[in-house]
Amino acid sequence: MSALLQTPLHNWHATHGGRMVEFGGWHMPVQYRSITEEHHAVRRAAGLFDIAHMGRLRFSGPDSERFLDHLLTNDVASLKPEQVRYSLVCNETGGVLDDVLVTRFDGWHLLVVNASNRLKIVDWIERHRAGFDVQVEDKTTEWSMLALQGPRSVEFLSSLLDLDLVGMKYYFSCGADVFGVRGIVSRTGYTGEDGFEVIASREHGMKLWEALIERGASAGLLPCGLGCRDTLRLEAAMPLYGHELSESIDPISAGLSFAVKPQAKDFIGKAALLAKAQSPLMQRVGLVLAGRRIAREGAQILAGQVRIGEVTSGTFSPTLEKPIAMAYLERAAVSFGTNVEVDIRGQSERATIVKLPFYRRK
Repeated sequence: MSALLQTPLHNWHATHGGRMVEFGGWHMPVQYRSITEEHHAVRRAAGLFDIAHMGRLRFSGPDSERFLDHLLTNDVASLKPEQVRYSLVCNETGGVLDDVLVTRFDGWHLLVVNASNRLKIVDWIERHRAGFDVQVEDKTTEWSMLALQGPRSVEFLSSLLDLDLVGMKYYFSCGADVFGVRGIVSRTGYTGEDGFEVIASREHGMKLWEALIERGASAGLLPCGLGCRDTLRLEAAMPLYGHELSESIDPISAGLSFAVKPQAKDFIGKAALLAKAQSPLMQRVGLVLAGRRIAREGAQILAGQVRIGEVTSGTFSPTLEKPIAMAYLERAAVSFGTNVEVDIRGQSERATIVKLPFYRRK
């Protein structure tokens, strides 16, 4: 087994109580205190996440926009300067290779991909770039990246960077001076809260991390790990690759039709997705369980004695104080507000089918 990759903040995590685990080929902190405590910090004040394991690919050249429109399901050509857009990379049969964020800058585009899929997507790009005058650079190990999430994010980050963060629109970015070096600040996140993701040089990302911890610690800001990142995104019904998304799942079934724009351009998998859109067989839904037991990935869902679906992610929601799950059900079996049974290790647990998300910030 090859050595795990380390982010620029790895030593900080290890010396400040981070419990380190393997994730997507990286050595990452899963938690510092309890997952619940970190989760509540994000919902009530702010949490700080090291997300430098996410892949960052830089596209430039005369055909970069045209190539990305060929690669991605969403419309790249209509992006405004510094606008961020959620999209998907699909294979020829419409299965999802990854879900990504694409941003337009002056003369280049940034593509942020999932850590576990970075090498797969780089290979996919190389296989399909013939005929396009485009340069692709993998900047993942050159840059740091952190996420500040929570209702006090604007306050904490504004105190350190000379930017009008109040006026920045959701899913937009801007260039920023990060302690004397140019970086990128985006109003994006993966928690269901307001917040920002910041790309900077390795050294200056560390300086910003430490400055935010020092500035916000007395006001409720906590360093956070992958554990609460998962509970937060699940409450907000944000799909996780390898759970709600995979090469055997299409964006239509996943409820991500908003990120598929077949009328705007051609892209890999377009024909297959147009066909699937006519009669999708499955639908991603939420489940709220009646008891205290958690339905984990793979748990079977039954209506009577008939299997109608399967859980993809499950947890105990710290915000709602009850077990929740996301699942794929046969579309014909979806009726919101009705009860089903979930097989949890051989025992039946009642659950109610609900619309997503479970949590939406005010």
